[in-house]
Amino acid sequence: MQAKMQRQARLVAALVLVAAWPPLSWAQSSKPQVGFLNNGSPSAFAPLVEAFRTALQAGGYVEGQNVSIEYRWAEGRNGRLPALIDDLVRKRVSVIAATGGGPTPLAVHRAAVTIPVVFVIGSDPVKLGLVSSLNRPGGNMTGVSFLANSLLPKQIEVLHEAVGGGGPLGFLVNPANPNSETDTVAVTAAAARVGRNLLIQKAESAAEAERALSILVEQKIAGLLIYPDSVFTSMRLRLVALTSQYRLAAIYNSRQFAEEGGLIGYGTNQIAAYRYAGEYTARILKGEKASDLPVAQSDAVELTVNLKTAKSLGIEIPQTLLARADRIIE
Repeated sequence: MQAKMQRQARLVAALVLVAAWPPLSWAQSSKPQVGFLNNGSPSAFAPLVEAFRTALQAGGYVEGQNVSIEYRWAEGRNGRLPALIDDLVRKRVSVIAATGGGPTPLAVHRAAVTIPVVFVIGSDPVKLGLVSSLNRPGGNMTGVSFLANSLLPKQIEVLHEAVGGGGPLGFLVNPANPNSETDTVAVTAAAARVGRNLLIQKAESAAEAERALSILVEQKIAGLLIYPDSVFTSMRLRLVALTSQYRLAAIYNSRQFAEEGGLIGYGTNQIAAYRYAGEYTARILKGEKASDLPVAQSDAVELTVNLKTAKSLGIEIPQTLLARADRIIE
């Protein structure tokens, strides 16, 4: 009888010891994972990934300490997205950050995952069917929308002002992008309004983009508009090099292109958009629901003009355009 009581006493003591075990040990065994999914390449999106991580850290989650990030890159091949999504689901990530443009969150949406999703998108997520409304998304998706696609007509106007004359303008577009058809109609109309003919070339890969550019050069375009798509973002340095080689005046959707030698960057501050995504990811990790977080709208538009490139192309940028620039590279 006494031996039985001693065994029971030891069992109770063991249970008390387990209950008093430091909570950190449990936290370490259940560290949340974030799936960072992008249909581009890691080198091209490095500054944006850093903005995402910085915001995540500001929200209390430091990569490698109390959160891990599973990165998945489609490298410009959208057909790889379903397999990458399946892999993240098997990893049982807590949140998926669907970035890089429309094809990524659309692929996640089609996969019907129940994991919370924070998207970064340049177009209207309501029109794409990702959320019910901007204020009350519903479902398991929310995120940030910036004005990449809606700025295309304005980019045509800026390009027209920069290059002068009346020659045709070129438009390089990815037909696999879900917004490409409606955006092409808008760009064509914008070119017509400023009295320009628009020559369109389509490309779904880097190799196709290089061939398309050579065709546009043969057609003697006066200026070029690059569509906001992860395929073209991922080959940013190559595009800048090619436009320099062909002596093409080109306008792009972000300042990074101009900073690396492109003529003009005109678009939303994407760094801010990825910070929003990191902030929302942290909030969801803390227990908030995606359905309760309104879609953030990043609308800070930047105009960057590279005068070094203008000089090398023999282009004199009008003072009226320079006066509106947020940054001039000399």
